[in-house]
Amino acid sequence: MTTLRKHLTLAAAPALAFSTLLAVPAASATTVDVALEWYDVTADTITAAGAPTQVTNNRTWAIGWLAASRAVLRSPGGSTPYQEAAFASAVHETLVTLVPARKTELDQSLVTTLARIPDGSAETAGVAAGRKQAKEVLAARAGDGLDPASVNAPFTPPSPTPGVWQPTPPSYSPATQYGNRLAKPFLLKSADQFRPGPPPALGSPRYNRDLAEVRADGALNSTTRTQAQTDTATFWLGSSYVLYTAPLRVAVAEAAARPLVERAKLVALFHVASVDTQIATSDTKYAYQAWRPVTAIRATTDAAWTPLHNTPAHPDYPSGHNTYSGAAEQVLNTLVGARTATPYTIGSPSAPGVTRTYDNWHQLTVENVDARVWSGIHTRTADTVGVTLGKQVAANALRNAHKLFR
Repeated sequence: MTTLRKHLTLAAAPALAFSTLLAVPAASATTVDVALEWYDVTADTITAAGAPTQVTNNRTWAIGWLAASRAVLRSPGGSTPYQEAAFASAVHETLVTLVPARKTELDQSLVTTLARIPDGSAETAGVAAGRKQAKEVLAARAGDGLDPASVNAPFTPPSPTPGVWQPTPPSYSPATQYGNRLAKPFLLKSADQFRPGPPPALGSPRYNRDLAEVRADGALNSTTRTQAQTDTATFWLGSSYVLYTAPLRVAVAEAAARPLVERAKLVALFHVASVDTQIATSDTKYAYQAWRPVTAIRATTDAAWTPLHNTPAHPDYPSGHNTYSGAAEQVLNTLVGARTATPYTIGSPSAPGVTRTYDNWHQLTVENVDARVWSGIHTRTADTVGVTLGKQVAANALRNAHKLFR
């Protein structure tokens, strides 16, 4: 047993005892996929003690898996012991730094991984490389404006004016995500690099069509929305980060035959694109400050109108759910392929017990576009423009990925 492993074993003693109570089987030397193992560790860590802001959690993934990619790339002669030790150590070092409340569990996870790797210089060098790369990426991203306080920097709405965002019922909460636009991107040149043109003008044919659709199909008491449409709106209501964690895991599993570094890059680039997309989304939202459908409908046609679901506290244009889905689709289509080898099934925290099955990534985007209209919280133009913006930002990340992996 190496000195490192002795140290971690002692540090993780309470977790070891707990795992014994749970009768966790000993790790197999041949059957554990280290990429999926640390994918689940990362997801579980953030679920248990992650940040309250979505983009901050995407940042944690991006840093950890970018560091892992860089560490594995430096493998001497393609050594598997080195690569696996480097990969696990990079993600571990990142998570312990950014989610310190989970240190005991994370130390135990690293002990479990290292126990499968033969002791020797390759393991030792891999651990050192993983830690080094994590520290370097963490240092490079320090003060990037993606901490929760910076993300939700205060925003003072302008005086009520037709077309301009105001806090929305029922809680009339202060605006959120205003600070994203000021954060440091990973690969965007600037937050407004792909800023779309303005939303449809008030009273224009497109604006009127958009609002009429939401008023009819997105109302709490809608007589035009079907049960299937209501189910779709509810399924896609929650955090995009949470909803896309399972599909991304499917993609990592689909790529099982590929080199470890490619799978690490897949996860890193997915979250790099997600971070940059949320920065671009905030830029556009607060550049135009378009009012939400509930504000528009109550001000112009129906003072009692209520959407199916409560409206999030930031402007309508573009839809953040759809910038996220557009970016996700672009990355997955490009790096994994448009269709999966076998159908996959995912659930949703906003629809407990409900699952949906897919064999591609595009259908997720299609449902997100419809869902936000049927929830009564976005116009269709905000959704479709959002998809385009997300795809543009993700394509930029993929074109410039080489800058991250030098």
